[in-house]
Amino acid sequence: MRVLLKQALQSSIARLTNEHVPSPRMNAELLLMFTLGCDRAYLYAHPERDLTADETVRYDAALAERARGVPAQYITGHQEFWGMDFIVSPSVLIPRPETEHLVEAVLHRVGSGSSSAKLRIVDVGTGSGCIALALAKEFPQAEIHATDISPAALEIARANAVRHQLADRIRFHESDLLAELRANYFDFVVSNPPYVGESESDQVQLEVRKFEPRNAVFAGPTGTEIIAHLIPQARSALKPGGWLIFEISGTIVEPVKELLAGWNELEIMNDLQSIPRIAQGRKMNS
Repeated sequence: MRVLLKQALQSSIARLTNEHVPSPRMNAELLLMFTLGCDRAYLYAHPERDLTADETVRYDAALAERARGVPAQYITGHQEFWGMDFIVSPSVLIPRPETEHLVEAVLHRVGSGSSSAKLRIVDVGTGSGCIALALAKEFPQAEIHATDISPAALEIARANAVRHQLADRIRFHESDLLAELRANYFDFVVSNPPYVGESESDQVQLEVRKFEPRNAVFAGPTGTEIIAHLIPQARSALKPGGWLIFEISGTIVEPVKELLAGWNELEIMNDLQSIPRIAQGRKMNS
């Protein structure tokens, strides 16, 4: 039986709609582009193209995975961040647009006086490596380090560094936060740590709870447990005057401010939805 591209797309949109998958058209298009190895323009330029039997089977399998909640990024194995394409797997958190504010914050701080040629930066809990690679791209002369406690995540991060020809620019470390790194060495400590409390789990999207690595999402009962360990380690790892910049949520703003007591130039930056997203503090010079 012939299956035309336009028919496959229309039926998949209806299927995902019935399964209550968010953004059904976008997901149907994305998975069809993945199956065919094409771009969106191709889909609409070739509506009468026949899908082969193999393509039909693979597309149906991808749709079935998405219908049961598997994130599209884990099905395709890819996600964009900072204009770069990243390999992702269930071993790493899926990079999200709001995390780009971390990179923007570092760019802002460097622009206010530091010399980028001499910068030493560490990305703590690197996951896919998206933050470290974005910073390596923006600061070609900087010394970039990246840590993660998960060997599987570091494998993905290293693969992404090779794909983007940045493997010789980033030093990867298997470490519990900053435990294995030198003291008084870095100009910037940046991180997207786990910051969701177990008490908030019912407010987290089901697909995040079910499929993304739990230890990259949940920090403990309150959501500040990992941050509470990170802050003193960052104080030790930073040079005097260095910056700690990390992602947070609106529910932990006040506890984070308390944890950063004693840091200079404390600032909370909102994301595009006016939600508190980035916490910043500067280590005292003495």
